[in-house]
Amino acid sequence: MTTQRTSGRRKQAMAAAAVVAALLTTAACGGGNDNSGSKNGAAGFDAANNKVAQASEVKKGGTLKFGGAQDADSWDTTRGYYGFAWNFMRYYSRQLVTNKTEPGKEGAKLTPDLATGLAKVSDDGKTYTYTLRDGITWEDGKPITSKDVKYGIERVWAQDVLSGGPTYLKDFLDPDGKYQGPYKDTSADHLGLKAIDTPDDKTIVFHLPKANADFEEVLALTSASPVRQDKDTKSKYALHPFSSGPYKFQSYNPGKDLTLVRNTNWKQSSDPIRKAYPDKITVQFFSDANQLDQRLLNGDLDLDINQTGMSPQGRTTALKEHKANLDNPVSGYIRYAVFPQSVKPFDNEHCRKAVIYGADHVSLQTARGGPVAGGDIGTNMLPPSVPGAEHQKYDPYELAGANKNGNAAKAKEELKACGQPNGFSTTIAVRNNKPVEVATAQSLQASLKKIGINAQIDQFDGSQTTGIIGSPDNVKKKGYGIIIMGWGPDFPTVQGFGLPLWDSKYILQSGNNNYALIKDKTIDGLFDTYVNTLDDAKKTEIATQINHKVMEGGYYLPFVFEKFINWRSNRLANVYTTDAYSGQYDFVNLGLKSAK
Repeated sequence: MTTQRTSGRRKQAMAAAAVVAALLTTAACGGGNDNSGSKNGAAGFDAANNKVAQASEVKKGGTLKFGGAQDADSWDTTRGYYGFAWNFMRYYSRQLVTNKTEPGKEGAKLTPDLATGLAKVSDDGKTYTYTLRDGITWEDGKPITSKDVKYGIERVWAQDVLSGGPTYLKDFLDPDGKYQGPYKDTSADHLGLKAIDTPDDKTIVFHLPKANADFEEVLALTSASPVRQDKDTKSKYALHPFSSGPYKFQSYNPGKDLTLVRNTNWKQSSDPIRKAYPDKITVQFFSDANQLDQRLLNGDLDLDINQTGMSPQGRTTALKEHKANLDNPVSGYIRYAVFPQSVKPFDNEHCRKAVIYGADHVSLQTARGGPVAGGDIGTNMLPPSVPGAEHQKYDPYELAGANKNGNAAKAKEELKACGQPNGFSTTIAVRNNKPVEVATAQSLQASLKKIGINAQIDQFDGSQTTGIIGSPDNVKKKGYGIIIMGWGPDFPTVQGFGLPLWDSKYILQSGNNNYALIKDKTIDGLFDTYVNTLDDAKKTEIATQINHKVMEGGYYLPFVFEKFINWRSNRLANVYTTDAYSGQYDFVNLGLKSAK
């Protein structure tokens, strides 16, 4: 879920940041040109942020034009893991249930899609039963059956061929790994995964070995999309997925362009979610983010498919001249530093807290783009889009309050408590393809020097994250006491965000995301309780408790609750941001003001 950015010199970056910060301050106060949208037809600054802009002006027809600085990791519904790809895949894939097509928090709620209703849950939360709608078809007109849904899900087990996507379904339905996947199924009956029954073409029943309160959230991910077995081209499926939605692939040239056209066998009467306004949807990919931004500014493209905000250069121009085309959503991501306990002296919580208190949190926020493009100062580790979040109301270290510029006295008290009264040396690990992260590391380095912590910065290959900081052995060997990173929810619950980060069961020798190596029985126990809790109010309460325990341990220094500056063209209608996709525009029902 990242974009690639090339690094410039630090002085140039700092100068650009200063210009942008000034413009962003103006934007936040409502100043600048074209704010009303009257001059250029745009809706106005933040007009589509958690609310619908220009819904009444949407017309059927036309070509919706996306651009991007990065192609998807995969357009195969089983393999894709980028958030923007999940959002876009709903044009050509459907699920039993999906997210509501409504702005803000409402968009994170589930609604039936291929199914006639949400699940009928029985057997103490272990059995989920769905009935499929009438009239649902593939792009060749054949009906979508329960067996197609089952087969699409079974592909998740083919990790040797189809790796890269989320594996929650595998973890929830077959935790012991007994099923070998559809390509290796040697059972005599060839009935596939025994945890899923398909008694007829309209009925599908899931049998979980253990209840999990978020199972239906996982069924809303595109990895639960149907795939028809006779159309499965295995590793090549990403080049031309077979459509169950209103659009189908016309052409795809990886890294260059993608074109979708109408699936004439899709029936509006079978689909309560998708309005399918445009006739055609195109995506053009650019190797240079500044070139992409220029095409957006010129009006050649309608929006950025990656949805990670304009680059500083384009953002500066947009804020000066086209502010009415911009929205400033909270992204759902938290950007932070994390302290691996395997690297001394960060096995001592007081040394960790010395860094938390010693950091200048305003400086860190500025390094990330300021309060508008960077986000609100991070005070805890649960993003605003997740039930149980308290945003800046929960600020145990007063990072947005009394200690926002750092508190050297408290930091030195913590250093004394951890047996390092004169400070210590450590290494900050940061991805070399993330200039904003490098700037953040430099800010933290400068703050820590004032309290006697000498931190050198090691910029590692950002494309090799899994094997570098995802290897606890390598982290210990390199002495990475501080890792700069960020995370957003796979689905908007504490499990969808925090389980890989904080549960001891998720400490892996490769591909690890529990960088802090948290082994806290209380946190593990709270997660165990959470997955067996079906009451939403109790789930929210447990999520808050987990967040508090994580913060009390001093495992993280949150930087910001991240925000972006995103572009929407004058042509767009029915546009809004949604918590379902971490503050991105909801692609699925975007339309144009005219059919030209």
